Amino acid sequence: MKPELSHFAARLRQLITRSPSAFNEPQFSLLALELFALQFAGNSAYRRLCEARQLTPATVRHWTQIPAVPTAAFKELELTSIPPAARNAIFHSSGTTEQKPSRHFHCAESLAAYETSLWTWFEQNLFPNSKLKTQNSKLICLTPPPEQVPHSSLVHMFEAVRCQLGAPESCFVGRTDAEGVWVIDFESTLTAFNSTLCTSQPALIVGTAFSFVHLLDQLAERNLRLHLPPGSCVMETGGYKNRSRSLPKAELHAFITERLGVPRENIICEYGMSELSSQAYASSAGAFRFPSWARVQIISPENGREVTEGETGLIRIFDLANVFSVAAIQTEDLGVKRGEGFELIGRAQLAEPRGCSLMTA
Repeated sequence: MKPELSHFAARLRQLITRSPSAFNEPQFSLLALELFALQFAGNSAYRRLCEARQLTPATVRHWTQIPAVPTAAFKELELTSIPPAARNAIFHSSGTTEQKPSRHFHCAESLAAYETSLWTWFEQNLFPNSKLKTQNSKLICLTPPPEQVPHSSLVHMFEAVRCQLGAPESCFVGRTDAEGVWVIDFESTLTAFNSTLCTSQPALIVGTAFSFVHLLDQLAERNLRLHLPPGSCVMETGGYKNRSRSLPKAELHAFITERLGVPRENIICEYGMSELSSQAYASSAGAFRFPSWARVQIISPENGREVTEGETGLIRIFDLANVFSVAAIQTEDLGVKRGEGFELIGRAQLAEPRGCSLMTA
């Protein structure tokens, strides 16, 4: 592993935490081009893909010209600059058990960049006024704990949040069943909610859309309505993929408000994937936005160019926090361009289904 990548990662972490203005457009492009040159030199699989497209650090002049790697390539190639002996974590894409997962390799330094990125942007979006955080909020994760799903980037994210908040390990109220499917332990979840109600602490509930549907359906079956303390917040992510009935976002959020008592303005959506180190967030009625150290383009599948405002295309992401793999990722997700953000539509036709709700242990 080249020391230049380690130096870039350390510098990036400082910029993320201390100098958000460092990621204006000119500076972002300079950093992206610097990282592209380092990844071209240190990531042999990526270098071969770039050379096949005749795009190299000698010819690329702007971050938008940096070759993007399709997420499917992470299934077949080791797109990493980390030598095998230094890899201490592997995040897999979620999907059906018949699918071959993508693999995103990590070492201590890459996890440090990942966690700096995720917490900084998470804190800004989930605690915009610091009220929930400063009131010693109760964290409830509707997922299995990390030891049951060691290859889940989502659960690693929730574990990093847990550590930042000082929440107990018991905040994870999900588990995996005999087939490795994520399920909710309803009694443990209800106990966690009742504890919050007894102390009047605001709650932060995080989980997949799939998990929320199962929780809410069980509350409805028992005719239970919880009124979580003021300031409580929900973060939902992922899809359904036939693991539960599928609800439009507005209907799911209305269901959350009805059964948990969390107002719509306190429901946040998250968009992320195992191949990335940064996440995008959206309010219940707003567009997804990545942090300033990442950029998103909505690309026309017909001509490969960025679409205009309000048009639909494939989501392409440039994530500077992906220091040790590939910064430019071409997803198979469809989005509508909304200013500097996007509205998520879903998977492109013929793309394999994926979603954190399908993750197996």
